[in-house]
Amino acid sequence: MSDIHIRIEGRAGRITLDRPDVLNALSWDMCLAIEAALDEWRARDDVALVVIDAAPGRAFCAGGDILEMHRAGTEGRYEYGQRFWADEYRMNAKLFHFPKPVVTFLHGFTMGGGVGVGCHASHRVVDATSRIAMPECGIGLVPDVGGSLLLARAPGRLGEYLGATGARMGPGDAIHAGFADYLVAEGWDALKAALCETGDPGAVDAAAGEVPDAPLADAQPEIDRLFAGETLADIWRGLQGVDTPLAEDARAALRRNAPLSMACAVEMLHRLGDDPTIEAALGMEYRFTFRALEHSDFVEGIRAQIVDKDRAPRWSHPGPDAVPTLAVSRMLQPLGADALTLEETT
Repeated sequence: MSDIHIRIEGRAGRITLDRPDVLNALSWDMCLAIEAALDEWRARDDVALVVIDAAPGRAFCAGGDILEMHRAGTEGRYEYGQRFWADEYRMNAKLFHFPKPVVTFLHGFTMGGGVGVGCHASHRVVDATSRIAMPECGIGLVPDVGGSLLLARAPGRLGEYLGATGARMGPGDAIHAGFADYLVAEGWDALKAALCETGDPGAVDAAAGEVPDAPLADAQPEIDRLFAGETLADIWRGLQGVDTPLAEDARAALRRNAPLSMACAVEMLHRLGDDPTIEAALGMEYRFTFRALEHSDFVEGIRAQIVDKDRAPRWSHPGPDAVPTLAVSRMLQPLGADALTLEETT
């Protein structure tokens, strides 16, 4: 398919996302194609590792292709999202557990669905252009595609901060937070060629430079203090009256993003704990996304940000301190027979 190029070069399985006109947004067909390639290469002795990159441009992958989600939601076809997310999450889990090295090259924007493809690899490479984030709360969703796993494992309260605000990380911050591993400032084409020729991921270690400064590391004590609340409302109250640039930016983000999504994101991380499995993280995310088209602010968030672009979403709750505990519980309650299984279906 023209949106994604899958092939074998030398000793490497190669996957290149190729939709630069839409920031390499991930479609359902692309998810299935990646999964099929992983299934094939897992058993092939001539494939020593996998290299995932994207066409040149502003992004590795800036998220999922969500316009069809909006159409499905407005038409009441809620099963569309449920089936898409089940397939995507299954692919995310296979990437996470892939038995051979996976090297990803995360140039430009890597957000949302891009994190699910790029940040569960064994060797995650960034450069000076890299900007990584989980901005789902800004469109009424929650950090998903296994992003809640990365957020839960991030140092201190960075997970709550990054998940609720959607703050973007540069290369140093991405490495500090556990979303990336290596800074390779230049020579990516040569590095990819070496990986294909040798099948040895040690080439990444040899090419990597010093880890750049991480502003989030310097801000860690303040973030840990301000985002230590048990609920979103607790965090919001703790941010009041704090006159620092970080607190001011955080208040602005919490006023802008969907209150229900942020409240659920915080609760998800607290339920997952410090070291969850990918299965636990995806299962928790699916509780929300299974219900998202019908019961959350997701359709409205897409309308405001992508369809009408008026940037004036009408969220279901007026602010970060106005989300009832019951509303969070309803979105995150177990799904019973509809729970995510990570098994393939026809």
